[in-house]
Amino acid sequence: MLRNQLLQLAVPLVKQYGFSREALARSVLHLPKPHEQPLSEAAITSLFGSGDDARRTLINGWLDLARAEMKAASPPSPPLRDVLASRLRANEPFLPLLPEAFALLATPSSGLPPLDPMPGLKHVSTIADDACYLIGDTSVGPAWFRRRAAIAAAYGAAELHQLTSPNTAYQFLDEMLSLTNKVDTSVSEVELFGKYILRSWGGIIRSTGILP
Repeated sequence: MLRNQLLQLAVPLVKQYGFSREALARSVLHLPKPHEQPLSEAAITSLFGSGDDARRTLINGWLDLARAEMKAASPPSPPLRDVLASRLRANEPFLPLLPEAFALLATPSSGLPPLDPMPGLKHVSTIADDACYLIGDTSVGPAWFRRRAAIAAAYGAAELHQLTSPNTAYQFLDEMLSLTNKVDTSVSEVELFGKYILRSWGGIIRSTGILP
């Protein structure tokens, strides 16, 4: 429980300290009964992981919190566009930090493979699943999977666009959602969107200098 509480307290500190071990260390200074000193390196490792794994824990904690805020902000039976736009807005205070954060998630601590697409796919898939729940989607069978894949692809494309062109992110989201009905009935189109997301994540990682 303390670990989750400290993660929640660390998220507001990310704006000043980034997705860093320092943000985690300073979280204890904001407890209802604040500590006198930040967490030691040993305590950070014990609670959140060693090295960059602690940073990954913080990034995933922020992603979970942003999803929770998206769900809390949604009225009953909201339009899909409003749900996804709400999630994009949660990125705005952190945009300068997100390329490195996403790159870190996609580079395993073991270094193998050099680029792991699973964190990115999990990220957009959970958003799509939450969005479908919020809008009351009743798809079943293969349509259930196609619907979520289409929404995940549309949101993922809009989020990647947001990282480089934040001023047009919502217009781009609208364009992606206008294609959703077509994608919804075409597995090949879903696969095409998925490949776009993977290529874009690779581009983000290379732009940070983490990979050549």
